[in-house]
Amino acid sequence: MVYVDSMQAPYGNMIMCHMIADTTEELLKMADDIGVKRKWIQYPGTNKEHFDICLSKKWKAIMLGAKEITQKDIVRLKFYKIEKIK
Repeated sequence: MVYVDSMQAPYGNMIMCHMIADTTEELLKMADDIGVKRKWIQYPGTNKEHFDICLSKKWKAIMLGAKEITQKDIVRLKFYKIEKIK
């Protein structure tokens, strides 16, 4: 499952949020599907692995099945990934 959070951080003339997923494969596939370059992945291979995406990409991700969650949920999911890895 791919998730996008409710964060709305200004960056230049864009508003950004986070996109994470249960697996790296799901995250990279969604990045490809919404037109986000794979080289923009942050913290690859860690529980912090994510993309910062603009709101227009967020809505594309939601249309393709991503689930919108809160920033608190993002933290919970990252913690779950740590526990799952152990």
